[in-house]
Amino acid sequence: MNFVIDSMKPEDWPQVAAIYKAGIDTGLATFATQVPIWKEWDSEHIEGCRLVARQGDNILGWTALSQTSKRNSYAGVAELSIYVAANSKCLGVGTALLTALIEASEQAGYWTLWAGILSANTASRRLHLKCGFREVGIRERLGRMEDGTWHDVVLMERRSDLF
Repeated sequence: MNFVIDSMKPEDWPQVAAIYKAGIDTGLATFATQVPIWKEWDSEHIEGCRLVARQGDNILGWTALSQTSKRNSYAGVAELSIYVAANSKCLGVGTALLTALIEASEQAGYWTLWAGILSANTASRRLHLKCGFREVGIRERLGRMEDGTWHDVVLMERRSDLF
């Protein structure tokens, strides 16, 4: 499959939001229950580290970073999000996005990326392991879905070799 990794643009938001909504609907990707409006999402994600996989006018997946803390000591630590459209899974989109995000994050001065992944989301855990992340712990029964189902969250991180 031919696609390019590109910077996310504001006009990509409708497709990015649809992919995010599909992830929410799986019940395995996030504890979020709604997609925020663009302005809210935009204010919470680091501008230089927002990427999409693009095939022509179609967005196949996206990834972005959020600052972990406002404290200066955590300036190089960020939480990542990554979502791939259902019809684009198992085509290398996730690997390409996460690899490009790692490179962009290092260029922006980030030394640690981390993700909190629902333990049942084995595909996401495998993707992160493939891209150099390690499992650092499990937070048991950390969050509960609206239907009352509790989930463990696996903490995964990747430390850059550049810092």
